Amino acid sequence: MTHQKTKDIQKRYDGFLQTPCLWNGNSVYGLNQLKIESNSTKIDIKIDEKIRLGKYIERFVSYQLAQEKEISIVCENIQIQREKITLGELDCILLKEDKPIHLEVIYKFYLYDISVGTSEIEHFIGPNRKDSLVEKLNKLKDKQLPLLYSNECVSYLKTINLNTTNIEQQVYFKGQLFVPYLDKNIQLSVLNKDCIVGFYINKNQLAQFKGCKFFIPNKKDWIVIPHKNVNWLTLDNFNQASEVYFQRKSSPLCWMKKQNGELVKIFLVWW
Repeated sequence: MTHQKTKDIQKRYDGFLQTPCLWNGNSVYGLNQLKIESNSTKIDIKIDEKIRLGKYIERFVSYQLAQEKEISIVCENIQIQREKITLGELDCILLKEDKPIHLEVIYKFYLYDISVGTSEIEHFIGPNRKDSLVEKLNKLKDKQLPLLYSNECVSYLKTINLNTTNIEQQVYFKGQLFVPYLDKNIQLSVLNKDCIVGFYINKNQLAQFKGCKFFIPNKKDWIVIPHKNVNWLTLDNFNQASEVYFQRKSSPLCWMKKQNGELVKIFLVWW
């Protein structure tokens, strides 16, 4: 593996570890967050660069869990099938201090839009307005977690000497939240305010950042903490580069370097 590739994976892993959980305890929908210390360590794994970000992050979680003394992984990415039709997948079953836990792993980017829904959770939507936090939470609660209790899954668990009555269900749900540029002082009461990492702007607001420099990382680097060692674009060049995204109705995550040298994460939205 090249030195550069190892460095890239390490930066992404550090960014992943430093992303907080989206809420604490089980304050959202009664979904219990896995408690685990995020100690920064050197990561030493090979990852196929072609896999999508969600799968990439599952590899990080797997590595992180393997470093924990009181955790042992029983199985991962278990396809539950009924007559060759996949009903769904369990991300991970682990033992924590000998207690079996079914863990679902999620890492998301959400933007706060007050015009959507009526509650704090409903206001958070995906960068392209296609998905939302509330949809993801409902899917977890109504589909992904109940899969454990399906007949097919119960049969599978028997093969590894587990039964559903003593398996606890938890989530490891991390996220980065972005607030509107003109309303940056949003107070969160349900979700973890430490997840707010930046703001979002639309094309019309770009002119206000004339003296700033910009960088558009690739999707795998969305989790990386911004650093100065990249090829920065001027506002004009950034404007041109972002056209491609607008035509696809895609909102890129970008790094912005302010005139005072401060680095910020932003989303440039097409809507």
